[in-house]
Amino acid sequence: MTHTGNDSDPIPVLLQRWRSDLASWAIPAHITAAVADSPWVLPRAVFARRADRLAAAPAGPSFERAWAALDPPGTVLDVGSGAGAASLPLLPRCTGLTAVDSQPDMLDLLAKRAEAAGLQPRLVTGTWPDAAAEAGKADVVTCHHVAYNVPEIEPFVAALSAAARRIVVVEMTAAHPLVSLNPLWLRFHGLVRPAGPTADDFVAIVQAMGIPALAERWRRPGGRDYESFAELTDVTTRRLCLPPERAAEVGRALEESGIDPAHPVDLGTSGREVVTVWWAV
Repeated sequence: MTHTGNDSDPIPVLLQRWRSDLASWAIPAHITAAVADSPWVLPRAVFARRADRLAAAPAGPSFERAWAALDPPGTVLDVGSGAGAASLPLLPRCTGLTAVDSQPDMLDLLAKRAEAAGLQPRLVTGTWPDAAAEAGKADVVTCHHVAYNVPEIEPFVAALSAAARRIVVVEMTAAHPLVSLNPLWLRFHGLVRPAGPTADDFVAIVQAMGIPALAERWRRPGGRDYESFAELTDVTTRRLCLPPERAAEVGRALEESGIDPAHPVDLGTSGREVVTVWWAV
């Protein structure tokens, strides 16, 4: 389906709303000061499991759009690559892969998997669009689950377009991926968390930039991102800026929220509504 922005809502307003909505996710200093661990870091193993699962069974509109654009085979640029969940499923039609990520350990995970499949990737450590010049161009540009980390979204999107020869494929959750933790923030901290921005806001910005973007909303089946319920509980405890001794309370809250301890999926992303946004260049 195609989403259309509001013609009466000029792009400066859309961009300011995007920035302010993302800024509202900042955690109050008195809460972060009470714990030693960052609430924003996921274990490497979670990214590795996702990449392996998606590479083993590629599916969904994001994969399908990129896969179709790689006929004939061509090069891929994966922006914010993580362990390679977006690009590894494309390797059978990929003649060259460049991966950009700010974390070298994520690039290492991707490189090991690409090399095992017979392709030596080019790795660029940095943030987008600062790393765009070094990354260069590719036939297909993928960017999965990065947009909600980007306050200055207009130059980010413009650089994606400039880097692509055939198509740009962006994947993101329909709502901010941490919205599902909002009831737990209220429960443990009495803190009301924000709801925006959304994928619809992103599409409106891209279209207001004059880019003929299309979007499809779908649901990615949940997978086993966590080795155990204890691992999920530990990550959620840190996300909520709670000390380790409160993990048992968090575990009970997760069960009450509907998480099955026998099948621990990420409360923030797995099984949620996803939006694929793509545009030809």
